[in-house]
Amino acid sequence: MENNMNDGKVLVISAKDSFLALSIIKKLNEMNIRTTLAHANIKEIAECAKDAELLILFLSEELAEMPNVLIYLKDLVQDKELGLIFVGEPSQYEFAIRMIPEQIVTEWFKRPIDMERLMKRINKYIDENTGENRKKTVLLVDDDITYMRTVYEWLKDRYHVGMAANGVQAISYLSRNKVDLILLDYEMPIANGPQVLSMLKNDSETGQIPVMFLTGHGDRDCVLSVVGLSPVDYLLKSIGKEGLLEKLRDFFNSQEKSYLV
Repeated sequence: MENNMNDGKVLVISAKDSFLALSIIKKLNEMNIRTTLAHANIKEIAECAKDAELLILFLSEELAEMPNVLIYLKDLVQDKELGLIFVGEPSQYEFAIRMIPEQIVTEWFKRPIDMERLMKRINKYIDENTGENRKKTVLLVDDDITYMRTVYEWLKDRYHVGMAANGVQAISYLSRNKVDLILLDYEMPIANGPQVLSMLKNDSETGQIPVMFLTGHGDRDCVLSVVGLSPVDYLLKSIGKEGLLEKLRDFFNSQEKSYLV
């Protein structure tokens, strides 16, 4: 499948301008996959990773002396749910996974790498995570951390899932990430759900993001208090896993149909 240059971006991270790293960038750009290089510097990585879908990290002795970079990459990959491919020696890989959990690493390519297999893996990842095949991103906003983690487990296989324990964290997350839907609790400290939704609606950057309430408050007064804020739905936490997945599936399907009209 031929990629469109606007579909996604690969960021190659290397401590130095190695011949292999530059060769991979050249090859991917020839395949119409936008690819750029960032050195092992947090500021440079942050700037270059803004619209990246996949990171390719070249492991090296230099990187082993920069644990802060590895910790930053761990947070970046988890926060933005990016793909992460390692390229390096076994000893370098063993060191890296002390800082970056193995479960968030998409794949590890041991040197000397099989270039053809690497290109196929990158192409497959971009195809599956961009354009029409891109997983939707859902932000959970709930001060009940146990329940929020339960919902995360329900949704993680079908959606990219972000989590925020209150309105301040939600706004901070939205300043760094694009989301397709917010699942919002009603009763929270500092600012309750209706207040958070009102703040989102009054901000040009977040005002168009669809919001569903997911709450334990099902009384008539609570429901009526949010009608004027136009949430796309009002769900009770008793809905369960299958009910919630069905609601989200129906919502996103209806959105796609409206785009086609």
